[in-house]
Amino acid sequence: MILKGYDYIERKKKVEEILDKTNEVNKVKKFPRDEDFTYTNGYKAWTSAIFVDLRDSTSLFKDKNDVDIAKVIRGFTSEIIEILRKDADDNIKEIGIRGDCVYAIYSTPDQSDIFYLGERAFYINTYMRMLNELLSQRSLPRIWAGIGLDTSVTLAVKAGRKSSGINNLVWIGEAVAKASKLADLGNKNNIDPIVMSDVFYTNYMVIEDRLVDDGFYTGGTKQWWNEGFSSSLSYYYHADIIKTEFNNWIVEGMKS
Repeated sequence: MILKGYDYIERKKKVEEILDKTNEVNKVKKFPRDEDFTYTNGYKAWTSAIFVDLRDSTSLFKDKNDVDIAKVIRGFTSEIIEILRKDADDNIKEIGIRGDCVYAIYSTPDQSDIFYLGERAFYINTYMRMLNELLSQRSLPRIWAGIGLDTSVTLAVKAGRKSSGINNLVWIGEAVAKASKLADLGNKNNIDPIVMSDVFYTNYMVIEDRLVDDGFYTGGTKQWWNEGFSSSLSYYYHADIIKTEFNNWIVEGMKS
C-alpha cells in the first residue's frame, strides 16, 4: 500500500501544539488512574517491573508442529498473566506480551508492594515446574524462563495520537528496560531463574527481614540468593526459589 496525502504542513502545527502544551510533570507517591493521564501532563513515581522471558524459544520450537507450539505458548502465557494480575488491584499499570515474553508494570509506592511482587516471581518459578510436568505428560517440549525484576522512580506519559484511539503509557526510567535485561540473564550461564536488581533486592529484603523478625515469615530466603555482576547492569541477585506447598503438590502428582 502506498502512503498518500500525508499533510506534513498541517501536521507540523500539531507537533508544535504537542511540544508547547506539555507543561506539567507531577511527582506522586502512587500513579493515578489511567484516565487522569492527559496529553499535556505526566507523572513520576516508584515503578516496578517484572519480565518472564522464554529461553531459546527459536531452537526449542524448531521442527515442532504449529499446534504443539500454540499449546505450549498458551500454557506459558495464560497462567503467568493470572499470577501477575491476581489481587494486584489498582497497582498494576500495564500487563502484556512481547514476543515470547510476558511482562507487567506496577505502581509500587511502598516497600511492601515490591516485596509482594517478588512473591509473584516465586509463584511463577514454581508454576514453570507444574507446566513442564503437564507438558511432559503430553509429550510436548519442556520450557525454561528467566524472571527479571527491577524498581526505580519512573516518568510515565500518555503518548499516541489524540482522538485516534491509539495511545498508551510510555515508561521512561530504568525499571522496565532493566527488568527485561535481567530476565534475559536468568536460567542460563549458571545464573538462576529469578534475577533481581540490587535496588529491588534491597527493598525486598527490608520487608522480608521485618516479617522474619516478627515471626510472620519462617526462615526467609536470604540464604538462597547469589550475588552477580554485569558491566551493563551492575550488581544483581539471583536464586531458584519456589513456593514449598505449591511444589509439594506438584511432586505428589497434582491431584485435585
